[in-house]
Amino acid sequence: MKRSMRWICTAAGATGILALVAGCGATTAGHTSGAGASGIDHAADHTAASGGQTVTLTETGSSLLYPLFTDQWIPAYQSVNPGVHLEASSTGSGTGISQAVAGTVDIGASDAYMADQQVSQNPGMLNIPLAISAQQVMYNLPGVRGHIQLTGDVLANIYQGKIQYWDDPAIAAVNPGLHLPHLAITPVTRSDGSGDTFLFTQYLSDTNSSWKDGPGYGTSVNWPPVPSEVAANGNQGVVTTLAGTKGAIGYVGISWLDNAVAKGLGYAALQNKAGNFVLPTPANIQAAADATTGIPKDERVSLIDEPGQHSYPIINFEYAIVNQHQSGAKGTALKHFLEWAIDPQGGNAATYMTPVHFLPLPSKVEPLSRAQIEQIGG
Repeated sequence: MKRSMRWICTAAGATGILALVAGCGATTAGHTSGAGASGIDHAADHTAASGGQTVTLTETGSSLLYPLFTDQWIPAYQSVNPGVHLEASSTGSGTGISQAVAGTVDIGASDAYMADQQVSQNPGMLNIPLAISAQQVMYNLPGVRGHIQLTGDVLANIYQGKIQYWDDPAIAAVNPGLHLPHLAITPVTRSDGSGDTFLFTQYLSDTNSSWKDGPGYGTSVNWPPVPSEVAANGNQGVVTTLAGTKGAIGYVGISWLDNAVAKGLGYAALQNKAGNFVLPTPANIQAAADATTGIPKDERVSLIDEPGQHSYPIINFEYAIVNQHQSGAKGTALKHFLEWAIDPQGGNAATYMTPVHFLPLPSKVEPLSRAQIEQIGG
């Protein structure tokens, strides 16, 4: 069982405040729903959640969650409950957590759970999973067709500067028969405190001992000094940098997959715990989610490198970091929105999840999130 006792660390030690990443987009999606599986009558949310007055809920953090909030959930929920106005921004998971803790936003969106030390210092904060997400490793290699196969060990050596060219024997060994160019590799990292960095460096730590004992994992890490490395802000910044740099490689949240592919980027089949190379397909992401066991009540747990022949190795819960001490119309509105978001017949409908490649919470997880939501109150 992979427990929440993992600390979120930089190379120097535990970080004080985790980073969040929230998001905004701009498409529209309408939805009308009656009582869902939870028994919540969403058509009545306007009266119940806002008491007849307009309530504003603010969210910031994960750029991975950004498209789900702004392209899908916000327009859909406001059609269900026009008495609640939601505002979202993409600032990175670290900022999302820190602002939720400080009380300057109502929801901190994060790809990473809060560290044990941070939870002990802020006992009123909840880490509530809303969805299952994933991350892919992307690259700019013109003329290379199909999906390159990569291991966590190879990736760790690339990001430590030990592998510098695409035709390195270590890459060729896991890609038999594939012609790889003699092209310099440009590793792309995140410059902001990022849940994507947390996920990527967890995978490296789980699969490469020198990475585990060196940079470690966290929303920010001390990246090894690789001269060709380039840092970018947010998932959009990583995609833009990759698209403009031949030979570049980087980690990107799956909600940006379509945008990145449209720019001509490829993405890798990653080696999982069973030794198989798998793509971040819905079936492989679901296989990893289904393999997860021993989820604690507070739901702070790593989903990296779950067992299973088809399990995709980099998946995660997308968290809403919220203060349980809420009162009045705002507290009620916050509870109703979060209940709607995890309701299989509400915010989790494929209408909203599928366009950004997210999956609803497994049936064994949804009750745990609902129980946490029920703790919100004065």
